[in-house]
Amino acid sequence: MTKPFKTPSSFRSSYPSSFGTLTRRAALPLVAALALAGCGSLGTTSKPAGGADIHVMTSGGFTAAYNDLRPEFERSTGRSVKTAYGASMGNAEDSIPSRLARNEPADVVILARPALDALVAEGKVVPGSQVDLVRSAIGFAVRKGAPKPDISTVDALKRTLIAAPSIAYSASASGTYYETELLKKLGIEDQVKPKSKRILSERVGSVVARGDAALGLQQVSELLPIAGIDYIGPLPAEVQRVTVFSAGIASASKQPDAARQLIRYLNSPAAAPTIAKTGLEPLTAR
Repeated sequence: MTKPFKTPSSFRSSYPSSFGTLTRRAALPLVAALALAGCGSLGTTSKPAGGADIHVMTSGGFTAAYNDLRPEFERSTGRSVKTAYGASMGNAEDSIPSRLARNEPADVVILARPALDALVAEGKVVPGSQVDLVRSAIGFAVRKGAPKPDISTVDALKRTLIAAPSIAYSASASGTYYETELLKKLGIEDQVKPKSKRILSERVGSVVARGDAALGLQQVSELLPIAGIDYIGPLPAEVQRVTVFSAGIASASKQPDAARQLIRYLNSPAAAPTIAKTGLEPLTAR
């Protein structure tokens, strides 16, 4: 049975308040996990013989965790990881499907599981290579210092959305849910959708921080790192949509073994504390 999703506040209460201390404590098991995962000679500073760059495409939901974890993988294996960022879905120029359609180099792709499975069906990702990494909830934010509206219940959320002068939402998984399901479920689509703006190729939090939208909706892990906003909280449980973000090996990968190595590292138990502090629930390999 899948465990109930924990909100970021409960993540923080589940771990020591000092994540720096936690990270140091996790260092030793992380080294062990990397060794067991076959990540190569630990502590090397040069690329392994014949070890080319690993190319990763990752969507926003996993970006903060990935950016924190990548340097340790590079230090421990001596491999350089090159990264391209984009939405899990959609036809924006920098979305992951668009990048793959242009045959940009990719060894590992990390995105919402439904979008990853679609890429498998299209022949862009190796069948059976999918590994679920995290569960991610949707939340709201306002510009820093602005009054924080109540979204603690479904009724309060409806009142807040109706009252908001403008709302920004993403072009990826959370925005698709908002645009096609949530507003209908709340019965306020006609009132709210006309003042809602779908954001392409930019974090919703950045739009809110500039004052271009009064309220922003996106994956919690994409809101928390943005300066200039205040995170309000997650959607109420009754209307929450939790997305699983997963990794897979690109069919055109020139480094499939290195790709598996990196995915094992991202899914290792020692990576879980770093993942959790970014507002995600780790789905750690047992």
